[in-house]
Amino acid sequence: MRPPAPIEFWFDFSSGYAYFAAQEIDALGARVGRPILWRPYMLGTAFKVTGMRGLSATPVKGGYARHDWQRAARKLGVPFAPPADHPKIALPATRAFYWIEAHHPGQERPFAREIFARYYSGALDSSDPDAIAALAGPLGLDAAALREGLETPAIKDHARATSEAAIARGIFGSPFFVIDEEPFWGWDRLPMLEDWARTGGW
Repeated sequence: MRPPAPIEFWFDFSSGYAYFAAQEIDALGARVGRPILWRPYMLGTAFKVTGMRGLSATPVKGGYARHDWQRAARKLGVPFAPPADHPKIALPATRAFYWIEAHHPGQERPFAREIFARYYSGALDSSDPDAIAALAGPLGLDAAALREGLETPAIKDHARATSEAAIARGIFGSPFFVIDEEPFWGWDRLPMLEDWARTGGW
């Protein structure tokens, strides 16, 4: 019997709502018997196509989002104290994720969780390649190899191509989920996604 197809979890590390989704998505997958495929990408690439911009930079919406993020963090019992100049560009973190996936498969998800945890507690500049590479040690990885690897042309090309391929499929936000080619945008769609997975859709 063919194993169940994964639920795709697309996100930008600098997306507050993706941080919240990351707290819940693996448990959701376990409940519905589906693996989760974590896929960071660059939301800025999508903004260029859609004309959208980040919530923090959007008048009126930005204030609401900052209030909502704090409210959501209290509900989930997690910190939410990103850098003062949030959102930071997370390109080095995204490249590092794909280097780890290629060279140390199975370690990319713990790495992503560490990025989220440190960034949203104010302890990480996700735009700093050296700070990203320093996270390798706790995962048992070589920091120097990661630092070098995230700058290689192959990884840069892969990260860029992954973002472009996502957008070509209609993936435009963060978090964004795909199950059996059915798209769901937003952390608030997780209950609907779970229902879809259990019932096969409607």
